[in-house]
Order: sequence, then structure tokens, then C-alpha cells
Amino acid sequence: MIIASYIYIAVRVSIPVLLGITGAIFNEKAGNTNLGIEGMMYMGAFAGFYTAVATNSVIMTLIAACLFGAFGALIYAFATVSLRTNQVVAGLSLTIFGQGVARFLGNTLSGGKGESVRIPDAVTQKVSWKIPVLKDIPFLGRALFGYDMIIYLSIVLVVIAYFYINKTRTGLNLRAVGENPAAADAAGINVSLYKYVHICIGGAFCGLAGAYIGVVYLTTWGNNMIAGKGWIAVALVIFASWNPLKAIYGSLLFGITSLIALRFQDSPISPYLLEMLPYLVTVIIPVITSVKMKKENQQPASCGVNYFREER
Repeated sequence: MIIASYIYIAVRVSIPVLLGITGAIFNEKAGNTNLGIEGMMYMGAFAGFYTAVATNSVIMTLIAACLFGAFGALIYAFATVSLRTNQVVAGLSLTIFGQGVARFLGNTLSGGKGESVRIPDAVTQKVSWKIPVLKDIPFLGRALFGYDMIIYLSIVLVVIAYFYINKTRTGLNLRAVGENPAAADAAGINVSLYKYVHICIGGAFCGLAGAYIGVVYLTTWGNNMIAGKGWIAVALVIFASWNPLKAIYGSLLFGITSLIALRFQDSPISPYLLEMLPYLVTVIIPVITSVKMKKENQQPASCGVNYFREER
């Protein structure tokens, strides 16, 4: 039972990172290096939290979070695709903007005391619904079937993202845009449209990640609830080799190291070192991975370079 509990905790911690990685993959497959993952997660966290408090509807909560995350991505897309601003600067600006907007609006939820706001019990009960009968199976019940509905939804979305990117004609066009936008344009693919759409899809994934943290994992509003998970997602894109299925392993890496830190919190080891451990490991591993990475698993060639049709 202890092992099942550890698996349960590690999976719950890993889900927002998994969604963030998938969102970043959509951006980079479109040829845009978006460092605004953290900002879009904050925007999704606020939108989801506010909608949950206002409507008591899980569906509306998820939709609002995805839309607000996509809105942040739309700002980034306009800046980098239409205005052709520096992608790194635009991404960093989006992180600052999203975090600032979420904190400002979040504090208004309770007259400037945002930390006191909690998700209504009606929403918590709906989200925490678990699969009947299967959840009561010894060990496997908690380890495989004891999660809330958003975790299963997230995994399904990640699997769909993999098949969409790698097994469909639209996904093939997307990869062509990311590798060589000039060639894709010459082949009749609307490069700007593909970039806009898939950057916004990535933003929706990030918004859902933020909603999960605020509405499901913490259930209490806090200005620092994302806590760097967006940056971890950016780093683990390399570990995942821009593959949504491999992103599952990368996110679990973060979840397991977070669990180790939690397990030894009462030990003589400095609590600051333990808190740093998940972030340290998930930064070192991608560095090692990138050194040994095969050519076919490299970052899309046009990432970081804005496409200007008249220059092709």
C-alpha cells in the first residue's frame, strides 16, 4: 500500500508538468521557442480557479483555463509570427505578463487576500470522482484507478497529441513548418496559420496544467502556486525529444524526485536542498540527454528563427 501511495503522489505531481511539456512541444513543432509556458500556466490557473468559484462547473472551469492559456499564446503568436519579434524575449515577456496578471486578478478574489480562497466542495467532489469497483482493487486500485478525472483526461490528450503530430497529414504539415517553413510555404502550406493555431493549442495545454494545479492539486489560491513547473516543462522538452509520449517519462521523473524530497523532509538534510532536488535533477538530465541525442531527435530546425516570406 505504501508503494501504491507513492505512485499515486508521483503521478499527481507530474501531470501539470506533462501538460506543460506537451504545450511546449506544439510550440516548437511549429518552429517557435516559447519560454512563456510558466506565464500561460499562471493564466490558466487563475481562469480555472475563478470560474470554479463562480460557476461550480468543472466543464466551464476547464474551458476557461484552456481559453485563457490560449489567449496568452495568441499574444505571443502575434508578437513572433506577425510582428516577428525575438522569440526568447517575447516568451520571457509572456511569463512576466501571465504571472503578473494572475497575481493581480487572483488577489481580487477576496479583496486582496487571495490565499484564503478555496475551491468549492461541489467542484472538488466532481473532480475527485474515481472509477467505481476498479478503485477498490488492492494495490492496483490506488496505483492505476484511484486518480481524478482530469488526470485521465490529460493522459488521453497527450496520447492524442502524439498521434496528431506523428500520424496525421496535418501533423506532417506542422512538422514541415517547424523544420523548413520556406519549403512548407512553397508546397502550399499556410505557414502563419499553422503557427498561430498550434501555438494556441500549446497555450491551451498550459492553461489546463495551471487549472489542474489550482483547482485539483492545491484547491487553495496562492500567488506562487505554479512554482517554476513551467520552466521544468521547458527543460524536459529536450528529455522528451519533442515526443508527447516520452513526455510522460520526463514528467514522472519530476514527480519521483519531488516524492523523494517529500519522503526525506524529516531527515537531517537541509529542507532547502530537498526542495531544490527535483528542479536540479530535471535540469541536469536534459543536459546529459542533449549530448547523446540522435540527429532525428533534435529540436525542429527553425525554432527561434522568425519566418519572413519575402526572404525565402
